[in-house]
Amino acid sequence: MTPTTHDYDAQRQETFDTFGEADVDLPERAVVDFLFFVEEADANWQAFEAELHTRGFETRREDEGDTLAASIGPILITAEEIWAQERVATEIALRHDFYPDGWELDVEVDDDADGED
Repeated sequence: MTPTTHDYDAQRQETFDTFGEADVDLPERAVVDFLFFVEEADANWQAFEAELHTRGFETRREDEGDTLAASIGPILITAEEIWAQERVATEIALRHDFYPDGWELDVEVDDDADGED
């Protein structure tokens, strides 16, 4: 799969559907973790992570050894903002033989960052 053959419209729709189906109170801002699994055995993990870092993402490799989490934020928690960041990360991922595998909110963000108790 390449950035030009990936179905971004379907991915965007899935993100908007997931966001719309949330049955919990969502924070105004949070860190969002985008998950990517390696598609090719010889994928260049370091190059993938380096490019994500240049776009403001933090990365970590998951314990299974085939998944990378790219975190950004805290960002506004809207479907539009999540999709904007997901699109950037996905374009990078596909160039490095990784495939998107969803996203999740890191809800342990300090909600008192504005100084209120």
